[in-house]
Amino acid sequence: MKAKLTPRQLNNLEVTGKEYELHDTTVPGLFVRVTAAGAKSYVVTWARGRKKTLGRVGRMTIKQAQAEARQYLAEAHEHGEPLAVSQGRRSAATPSLGDFLTDSFEPWALAHHRDGKSGCSAIRASFASLLHLRLNELNIKRVEKLRSDWLAGGLKPATVNRNVTRLRGLLSRAVEWGVLADHPLTKLRQLKIDQRGRIRYLLPDEDKRLRTAMEVREEKIRADRDSGNAWRQARNRPLLPDLRMRQFADHLKPLVLIALNTGVRRGELFSLRWSDVDLSHKLMTVEGDGSKSGQTRHIPLNREALATLKEWRKQSHAGYVFPGKDGGRLDNVNTAWAALLEEASIKAFRWHDLRHTFASRLVMKGVPLNTVRDLLGHSDIKMTLRYAHLAPDVKAQAVELI
Repeated sequence: MKAKLTPRQLNNLEVTGKEYELHDTTVPGLFVRVTAAGAKSYVVTWARGRKKTLGRVGRMTIKQAQAEARQYLAEAHEHGEPLAVSQGRRSAATPSLGDFLTDSFEPWALAHHRDGKSGCSAIRASFASLLHLRLNELNIKRVEKLRSDWLAGGLKPATVNRNVTRLRGLLSRAVEWGVLADHPLTKLRQLKIDQRGRIRYLLPDEDKRLRTAMEVREEKIRADRDSGNAWRQARNRPLLPDLRMRQFADHLKPLVLIALNTGVRRGELFSLRWSDVDLSHKLMTVEGDGSKSGQTRHIPLNREALATLKEWRKQSHAGYVFPGKDGGRLDNVNTAWAALLEEASIKAFRWHDLRHTFASRLVMKGVPLNTVRDLLGHSDIKMTLRYAHLAPDVKAQAVELI
């Protein structure tokens, strides 16, 4: 029998007690085989006596079966045999992880996720050894093996979980778009991690050393400018602006001070525009499209943050508060930041720990955790609870009530 295959038609196929075939008129060479017991499978045939079962009806959609059949037939025409057969592949049309990432997932991620570019780059880097595999060849065993290798190599469980979560998201889209019938990592459990691990923040002595190091750095930059201008003057060349007439030698010190006093993330700080800063009302706004949570939040400016921004406003006139060299969004301050920490003799401290310092100080001063959550922009109070242990007096007062 021949007919145009449709979901309704496949659902209504009769069980006759004898095996029979229903050939698709849309893709010649594709047919559905119905066994005597009523099992239905998609089958493709490309030469006399040459055929291959593609999958079960219900587990594979008609569109998937037609796409696979077309590729089988095209490869058979070009090579004499479908590559899925000659190379022992499980599927002809199912794309590899690398191809699906590049052709389908990445365009979608760039359009729907603010960090789509970095997320896709992370998948390529983390799962480089799996990129050549087709999506339906990915399974828990392969990912478990890779996960074990990461842990043995020193990656923290939290980092491993983030890697796997990115891959899960990609595979979820593959299922949603009909590329995969089932999610291969559904039963893979995340590694257990300590949700309230040690929080790294600046101790009082470290804070003093950091501020001193910033002053030392500022003076060095100014001295270098003085020397450069002396050289220019001796040769009758135009002088560069005198940095001793400015509050800040460059952007690093104000960046650090604002991070310490507002708790904004580095990416949020880099995306900050002067239109987001209301100096008259002492308020900074982190727009939702530039924040990790996607939610807009408003942060009051304390004395140091306000004074810093007022002085920096005299030096920065671009759209971005902290622009890059070309006036666009600042990319990173990694080199300058690393040198600053070395000058201050501060070990095991990341830029993100400035945010931890802001939150920790608030909690130690008795600020309610929910207020801290609002200021940090946490979507879940569980994230803020990491700082709860820094308010020991609250716990002590609670147990004294018994």
